[in-house]
Amino acid sequence: MSDSSTLPPARLRPEAELAREALSAPVLARAARLARWAGPDTRVDAGGGLVEEQLPAAAGQLGLSGDDAAAHASEAWRIAVDTGLVEITDEETGTVAPGEDLALLSGSPQEVLGVWLTALEAVLADASVPDLDDLVGAMAEGGEVDLSSLDWDPDAESEFLDGVLGNLYLLTVGEDGPGDAPVPLPALAASVIVPSDMGEPSNEVLEQVSDAMMRLDDQFRLLEPIGLVAYQPVDEALMADADEEPAAPLDEADVTRYGMVRLTPLGLYGLRARLLDAGFEAPAVGDLADKDADALLDGTAPYPPGAAHAETQLWLAGRSALDAARELLAAARGSDPGAPLRRLRCQQALSLVGAEAEPALREVLGDAELGGLARVWLTEHGARDVPAPPQEMVFWLTIDTVAAQLAAEGNSEELRALVEGLARQHSGFFDTAWRVGHPATPDVLEAMGRLHPDKKIAKEARKAAFKARSQQGG
Repeated sequence: MSDSSTLPPARLRPEAELAREALSAPVLARAARLARWAGPDTRVDAGGGLVEEQLPAAAGQLGLSGDDAAAHASEAWRIAVDTGLVEITDEETGTVAPGEDLALLSGSPQEVLGVWLTALEAVLADASVPDLDDLVGAMAEGGEVDLSSLDWDPDAESEFLDGVLGNLYLLTVGEDGPGDAPVPLPALAASVIVPSDMGEPSNEVLEQVSDAMMRLDDQFRLLEPIGLVAYQPVDEALMADADEEPAAPLDEADVTRYGMVRLTPLGLYGLRARLLDAGFEAPAVGDLADKDADALLDGTAPYPPGAAHAETQLWLAGRSALDAARELLAAARGSDPGAPLRRLRCQQALSLVGAEAEPALREVLGDAELGGLARVWLTEHGARDVPAPPQEMVFWLTIDTVAAQLAAEGNSEELRALVEGLARQHSGFFDTAWRVGHPATPDVLEAMGRLHPDKKIAKEARKAAFKARSQQGG
């Protein structure tokens, strides 16, 4: 992803709901419990971790038992320190005190989510570190870690995980993606490994995808307890040695055995916050609800239809139908390149308002830019005495509509069908169309020539485009 691109808008849950999810995430909940448990007798080592003899008590406080209890308690303590829930008051004696940020967990939803985001960064950093056993084995003399022996590049590993999470974010917010449904781990790994222009992946690439899956399996197991993802791990039977007999018959067609992951609502919030910090344009539905109509039409111009519809509904909810219609119509005027798409978004917005907006539409019946769409709206709403549009207005609206569709969808199948229909329904369409005084007329006619499958009609469109460009002095 380029940080200059605008991402599809995310549909976020209310912050109060997200804050409750953050407080219940195991990683943060354990860190908070240990921060409240710590007292004058609590001691930490030089690195800020709990001294070994206090780990059993910390594990007991968290209700943990078993071989991994001390490790989980140690991790929870480190998160408490990293998030400011605990402060080290004296490094020499190793004493601690409740941190200033501990009170934030009883504060506003924004304050709670701020602490959670800090915890998320700590967990993401952990997820980019090699397995502890590998680290121990790579210790060189003097206690230094030989990164070259690990074949581990910290920056590359972090970039890889960020890329995977970025693609998972796009799949979640995009209208063509699975949305709230889980994504198969092989597909997610392939999205950052397999080049988009590659046909059949080579064996070497497939091996890279398999290796990436195993890395991601470890990473998502770490990221689930912070509440970022819901994860179904890779079936351990798949990782058994070839000469071992599986405990149960394996269904090779069951893709879920290879791992399934989805962003939680809290995870969607967290990744959007990280994308914003990284300089991405990552809007959320509702961002434009309190803005003016200009901001709404310009802001929703690149949105997919469903997101634009949701954003517009929120915008309309705060206004009367008549006032909203007048604002929208005023914002839809213009001869700049973005104006056709603004008018299309205006027309879509007006389809959501009731008959009480009728006076606003009648006020623009004589407007060269808005009169056509006003007549369409009035007719669709059963208004009486709607004047027939002059031919010039019909053709102007046609050019404007195709220009908007080009801007919104490019050379889509829907636009191709529209072009074919226009040429079929209007004999001599191109003889009249090139004379239309719309700034986009040459580009629209060129597109029609490019899209129409009939070579004769396509040639007529290109000739008309040349005439229109010459007429406009281009």
